[in-house]
Amino acid sequence: VASNMPALSEYSNVYNTCLLILKKKGWRYWYDEGLELFGAEKDGWDLLADSPAGLLGMVAIHEHRAPTEFREYWWREDDSIELYRDIPRQKHEFTPVWQRKS
Repeated sequence: VASNMPALSEYSNVYNTCLLILKKKGWRYWYDEGLELFGAEKDGWDLLADSPAGLLGMVAIHEHRAPTEFREYWWREDDSIELYRDIPRQKHEFTPVWQRKS
């Protein structure tokens, strides 16, 4: 295994797995050709993303926030903490799982 090979990354070969997970979680999904976006719906909550992996990420946000009613920006976490702008440009030190001894 190459030293820069991640354990998992977003690529088209994981999309079917993402759709299977969405289905098991009870979400109905589709591809909107006009918008060129993937969509999912459950209990009236509809989500959109650029890819099935992104859609699964939107579902993770929905599950994390567990909204009970719609309101503007229901999905936001603490806005006083700006992580995206200051995201590190290098990965931190760790031992990849494929290098660990059993």
